[in-house]
Amino acid sequence: MAEPGRGPQAEPSAERTVENVIRARLAELLGGWYGSVETALPTVAFVVMYVVRDDVRVAVLSAIGLTFILLGVRMYVGGSVRYVLSSLAGIAIAAFFALRSGQAEDAFLPGIIFSGAYGVLTLASILGRWPVIGFLVAAADPDYAKDPTRWRRDLPLVRVCSRLTWVLVGLFAVRVAVMLPLYLAGEVVWLGVAKITLGWPAYLAAILVMGVMLSTGRTPVGAAEPD
Repeated sequence: MAEPGRGPQAEPSAERTVENVIRARLAELLGGWYGSVETALPTVAFVVMYVVRDDVRVAVLSAIGLTFILLGVRMYVGGSVRYVLSSLAGIAIAAFFALRSGQAEDAFLPGIIFSGAYGVLTLASILGRWPVIGFLVAAADPDYAKDPTRWRRDLPLVRVCSRLTWVLVGLFAVRVAVMLPLYLAGEVVWLGVAKITLGWPAYLAAILVMGVMLSTGRTPVGAAEPD
């Protein structure tokens, strides 16, 4: 029974604070361990088959074949197929680069380019006061359905989202800093290790960092004031 003088507004509910909404959205985007395995296994197949056969075409076909198997398993057991489809799209792009040049390391070039581009875009979003984490908040809150940019008028929310977006900038910068030298050196095996390590585990580490940053915050969602 509620104490006298304390109503339901006495403290913000978990889903109505910026910090908890962001936690939920990041956890959803991460995909859990199953989604992480689905995205990592095709890379493992590519690297293993390339090491065993020293043939780019065989390695690419192995990765694509395994991705379709994972898609079939996912459709059979149920659940979202978006992580498998995302992996399939990535493998298709990587295959195009690798088969075109005949160099196995070129399969990792699109990922390096995308990481660099994402890093620039996330940095620009902070400098332009449109931090990308803010869009996660807007997408999760029905109050923003009619005006998805209204969150920018909530200055505390923008500040929280800007700080969190710096973590993403750092993640993409680390990916490029680690993988580009390996690519230039033609280190296919280490590129595979780096791609897997800097995939789900790195996202998890980034989310843990964000979790620490969010641990004491209680910023209300939907607090934006009209201009």
